[in-house]
Amino acid sequence: MHIAILTFDGFNELDSLIALGILNRVKRPGWRVSIASPTPRVASMNGVVIDRHIPLREANNVDAVLLGSGMKTRDIVADRSIMSQLSLNPERQLIGAQCSGALMLAELGLLRGLPVCTDLTTKPWVQEAGAEVLNQAFFARGDVASAGGCLASQYLAAWVLARLEGIEVAEAAIHYVAPVGEKDAYVERMMATIAPYLVA
Repeated sequence: MHIAILTFDGFNELDSLIALGILNRVKRPGWRVSIASPTPRVASMNGVVIDRHIPLREANNVDAVLLGSGMKTRDIVADRSIMSQLSLNPERQLIGAQCSGALMLAELGLLRGLPVCTDLTTKPWVQEAGAEVLNQAFFARGDVASAGGCLASQYLAAWVLARLEGIEVAEAAIHYVAPVGEKDAYVERMMATIAPYLVA
């Protein structure tokens, strides 16, 4: 099972790295979570530099893809040399967008009338692209999901885990990372948020 988190120059650390940490709570043979980028190294909006695990094109062949967000997403969406590398397919992949990643969903033609969740800064741009923006943290229909707000990246990660490995695995991963003294309440809220969207 291979999951790719698309991460570009100017990325938001909370969006890419929270999901990376939660998804990597699964310790099973063959389970792999990769940062996919168009360049070997990318710098975050706050100057954190990371090396990619796989080239961007390899995300076309993984089981699940999370489209990370960042301060340069509009430039990335307008860059054909980057966008032409992506050929994502919800008929064979789970696809989730974090905040401004919703712009990429629109550009890739993956919304098909789906409403999306995104952050407040990105909201007008997504609306300009013709998509309805919901006032909620998480939404999914079938194999396409979106989350709005940096800390909503945990919802995307939990959704992917529940879809690929089951609810118990998702609950265990969230329980591990949840604040001490709040773990049960945290898991309950998390699962209540994503449960309506777990039907494939």
